[in-house]
Amino acid sequence: MDQRQTDEKFMRLALNEARKAFEEQEVPIGAVVVADGAVIGRGHNLVETLSDPTAHAEMQALTAAAATLGGKYLQKCTLYVTVEPCIMCAGAIGWAQIGRVVWGADDPKRGFRRYSEAVFHPKTTVVSGVLAEECEALMTSFFASLRN
Repeated sequence: MDQRQTDEKFMRLALNEARKAFEEQEVPIGAVVVADGAVIGRGHNLVETLSDPTAHAEMQALTAAAATLGGKYLQKCTLYVTVEPCIMCAGAIGWAQIGRVVWGADDPKRGFRRYSEAVFHPKTTVVSGVLAEECEALMTSFFASLRN
């Protein structure tokens, strides 16, 4: 399996997490953290459920991964997230020293790149646009349902 296929495989798992958020009437963003080919953390938005503005998918997945590994540094891990991380999540990703970040849909309004591209650890590799159409479609569908 080449890197693109691997990225799509794990992005589909992140999309499954995003669908859980959608079903719970949360903004449908999902995330998984992978180490050595295995998911070690997963999460989806729980902001409304927990009444917690920090309960983003990435934060849930990072917390679970750190607990699984027993440490806060995740240099050998890849974070897959359906939408470009916000500045808060990007900061947490930077502090965790994630080795690689892969996202689907860009977020020109709230994504971290609107503020700074220098948030992640200097050694972090970034890949964007993986299954972007599916990730965007889920977000569009969610916000359309709110308007109806």
